[in-house]
Amino acid sequence: MAKNLIQIVIQGAMVVGRSFAQALKQELRYSQEAAKRAGGGEKGQQSAQNDLYHGMSLQEARNILNVKEGDSYEELQKKYEHLFKVNDKKQGGSFYLQSKVFRAKERIDMDFLHQQHETDSSSNKSSKSDDPNS
Repeated sequence: MAKNLIQIVIQGAMVVGRSFAQALKQELRYSQEAAKRAGGGEKGQQSAQNDLYHGMSLQEARNILNVKEGDSYEELQKKYEHLFKVNDKKQGGSFYLQSKVFRAKERIDMDFLHQQHETDSSSNKSSKSDDPNS
């Protein structure tokens, strides 16, 4: 009886271990694919890291706020404010949807700031290379 119980426990542990290893491999594969879709290299890795941190991709955030890649920041802000107010709980809205709108704006803001930082750093590099004293 005890021998059978031990065998069942060992078999169960093996099944759980295999499932965990398989899930880990799958997650790694999905992360690599997401990084490739986001542009590959360091940029893709940064985008995948932001997706993981915010819990949504940049594309999902744009879909939630109904903005396109080329839209101005003012347009983004206008749509965000509208959706945030519409989903206010005091007006019969959904707190869940309001939080999704907030997280979407937060995710797009993160990408916007990252692009600004890249633009600033690249313009600083080019101005330094133009300067004969540096």
